[in-house]
This record gives sequence, C-alpha cells and structure tokens, in this order.
Amino acid sequence: MTVPGMVAPVRGSLLLALLAGALCAVASGADGPLPEFVEIPGGAFVMGADPSRDALAYDNERWSPAHGEGSAQVAPFYIARHEVTVAAYSAFVQRARWKADARALAAPAAHPVAFVSWPDALAYCRWLEAELKQSASAPSGLKERLQAGWEVTLPTEAEWERAARGGDRRRYPWGDELGSGRANYGGAATTPVGSVACHDCAYGLADMSGNVWEWTSSPFQPYPYTPDDDRANLDADALWVIRGGGFSDEARLIRTTARGGADPGARRAFIGFRPVVANRARGEKLPVEGS
Repeated sequence: MTVPGMVAPVRGSLLLALLAGALCAVASGADGPLPEFVEIPGGAFVMGADPSRDALAYDNERWSPAHGEGSAQVAPFYIARHEVTVAAYSAFVQRARWKADARALAAPAAHPVAFVSWPDALAYCRWLEAELKQSASAPSGLKERLQAGWEVTLPTEAEWERAARGGDRRRYPWGDELGSGRANYGGAATTPVGSVACHDCAYGLADMSGNVWEWTSSPFQPYPYTPDDDRANLDADALWVIRGGGFSDEARLIRTTARGGADPGARRAFIGFRPVVANRARGEKLPVEGS
C-alpha cells in the first residue's frame, strides 16, 4: 500500500537525537488550551480487516496469512476528542520554546495542526503532561492518573483503532456505510476540528476519519501486531504508523483499519496527531489470535 507520507526512513542515530530533544521539551506555565479527553474502556476488540468482509481492505490490514482479523485487547485509556489544533500547538511552541516549522503555525487557529514530525508530536505530549498536572482546570480524574504514573503520549496503533472502531467491526467510525457529510476527505484543505458532525461516531470522537492523518507510537510493521514492537529497535530504520486518512484522500483511506506509514522526521500538510493519557507501565495485552 502506498499513501502520501510513505517515504524513506531516517537513520536510527538521527531518530534517537530527535527523540532526545523531544523528551526535554517540558515547560511549566499558566493554563493554556487544554484538550478534552474521552475515556475509552479496555477490553478485547476486533483488529485488522478481512478482504472477504471488506473488499476495500489492503493487504497490510490482514492479521495473518490464515486470518484477516485478529482479537486484540487494550487497557483502559483516555484519548483527545479532537485533533490538536494550531492554537494548542502554538501555546506549546511559545511556552516550551520549541522550534516549529513555520507552516505548522500558519493555518487558522481552530484547524488541526499539520507539518509536525513524530518528535514534534511527542514533545507536545510531554509538555501537555506537565501542564495537566499543574492546571486548575484539568479534570481531577486525569490529574490523579498522571500523578499515579500514567503518561500523556501518542496512541499505539491498537489504541487508535479501538477508539475509532468502538466495540464492533465498523468500517468507518460511524458504521459500515460511507454516507455523506461525516468526514472531511476528498477535498483540498483541512477544516476546523469537530466542524464535521458525526453523532454516530464511536465514543463521540471527532475527525477520526479525514482532516489529517494522525501519528501513533507504533512502528510500521506487518501484522499480527504486538505491543512489544512499540518500544523495540528504536535505533533501527523505521516508518511510524499514521492512521485516519487526510483531507485529500479517497474513501478507502479513511476507513478505521487503513494503515499508513511515514518517516518520523516528516512534516507534511496532511499529518497531525491527537494525544492519549495511558498507563504505559501496565501496557497492553494482545493475544495473537485469528477470527
């Protein structure tokens, strides 16, 4: 499968250098634009796509040679209702003194931020974690979890698909039929986050299809997926998984199971992100099973 942003990886030494900078980008300060988080229940869900059920499925969505879909399980976590906006990212850039691509700050404030690399997104998450711990307006439940060791970070590929798909095997965040007016895709530009109403979308999340592709914390590798892959071999060449499709993509690429991959240093007009709050010490459990 070839998607926009599927480009050659950087060498591992450069990736580690970028990560070192990202992990240092934690700043204190007054309350800023804080995202709204939605709790996603833990448990088992169907991951991947079977071409016999979904004719639009790509080969890289197949769980294994024997099974199109697999049974995955994630721990409970929280995910931002909206993609990170230009306004929120601008607050981070100013307070953390992060060196951003000027194009990332040029779009309207309510639009999803783009032209952000994987280390840019991770740096924002580290900064946001510190902000939430100090914020008087942060929900008490989130603050308690952060104080207990939970992290603000990027979703794993499994967490992203769980949030987009809900508890069933839906092809799109709102159901199996494409319909109209439920996502920003096949167009020319981003739209303000949440401006495309999707009342049937899983967990009330906005723009899980279209607008911008979203970074995850998972390296792009063949299925079956295992959470052990998400922290291994960071010194090796890698593409990182992006999910959700973008504003210019066709319907096939905005499905809940569609997978893209991008160089972690890539800054593109169609790649953004949304953070999660998750207990990485507890981690995920993912039995390798077919269905």
